[in-house]
Amino acid sequence: MSKIRVAIVGVGNCASSLLQGLEFYRHAADGARHTPVGLMHYDLGGYVPGDIEVACAFDIDSRKVGRPLEEACFALPNNTVTIWRDLPSFGVAVDMGELHDGIAPHMSSYPADRTFLPATEKPVDIEKRLRDSGAEVMLCYLPVGSQKAVERYAHACLATGVSLLNCMPVFIVSNEKWASEFSARKIPVVGDDVKSQLGSTILHRTIMKLFADRGIKLKHTYQLNTGGNTDFLNMLDHTRLGSKRTSKTEAVQSNLPVRMADVDVHIGPSDYVAWQNDNKVCFLRIEGEGFAGIPIELELRMSVQDSPNSGGVVIDAIRCLKLARDRKIGGPLYSISAYTMKHPPRQIPDDIARDRVEKFITGELER
Repeated sequence: MSKIRVAIVGVGNCASSLLQGLEFYRHAADGARHTPVGLMHYDLGGYVPGDIEVACAFDIDSRKVGRPLEEACFALPNNTVTIWRDLPSFGVAVDMGELHDGIAPHMSSYPADRTFLPATEKPVDIEKRLRDSGAEVMLCYLPVGSQKAVERYAHACLATGVSLLNCMPVFIVSNEKWASEFSARKIPVVGDDVKSQLGSTILHRTIMKLFADRGIKLKHTYQLNTGGNTDFLNMLDHTRLGSKRTSKTEAVQSNLPVRMADVDVHIGPSDYVAWQNDNKVCFLRIEGEGFAGIPIELELRMSVQDSPNSGGVVIDAIRCLKLARDRKIGGPLYSISAYTMKHPPRQIPDDIARDRVEKFITGELER
């Protein structure tokens, strides 16, 4: 099979985890390839993780711009766990991207090792760089609230025919206007706002549906998260959280037979705890009424390494986009978007979405 050339926008913790994870799976023993740890598929439609290679990368931090990608992905303020330290030379230097609204003003008040330090270089010509690099899929890893910046890179995808894999809660693929533009140009896209392999959103929606399926009347619920990476620091500015809260809340509400009143649901980032680094701690509480109105309450605490938790999901989404490109399919891919994203263009229950992904991979389902 041919290689899958990807462009990375934002060389942060998620990009670092992905690159290290790809190297981990390249070195997987033959036996592990049949039962791979942490992947839904080792082979997906004939493509394996090792078929993914980086075409180009964009960032705005002075500690990353101009540096080889294999070095930049370990540069501050990245603080995710190390999966595979000895990365090969990718032959890619990080290009200066366009800033727009990518940095929240309050982040300048924090220590340099915790925040972004914008470079002074002139941004590259994004469209030219994408064309020259041969990129087929763009991974958007920009900070939450970067509405203008995400839209700028989405425009670049439309101009160059590159597929967008929008991992951020800026609504592009799930926006009818944007989706129609990609459909008209026959460019397959996946989004918006990536789910973790087993994170707070997928766990919350699964437990909530279990309550409903078992006849429990749902009364109240909250989801609170803490972490110490730049994502949590960025989200201290609550003006940047509108789409994030919508994305996470709709992911849970859409899985219920009867929508809960908005006042009874609180879902969203809670606070920044610097010493947690890339460790994310989730606190869930669900209150309901069972037989004869007897109260039932559940409280749960989950701890995960935040950035690696979405790596396997992204690897599958990249390969599904490649299959769509091979098959000349354009526009939103509904099955893989529903299974891997919090705010897809069509919300589908997870078990049904997974079945549709399998049918898409075999060609039984177009998208």
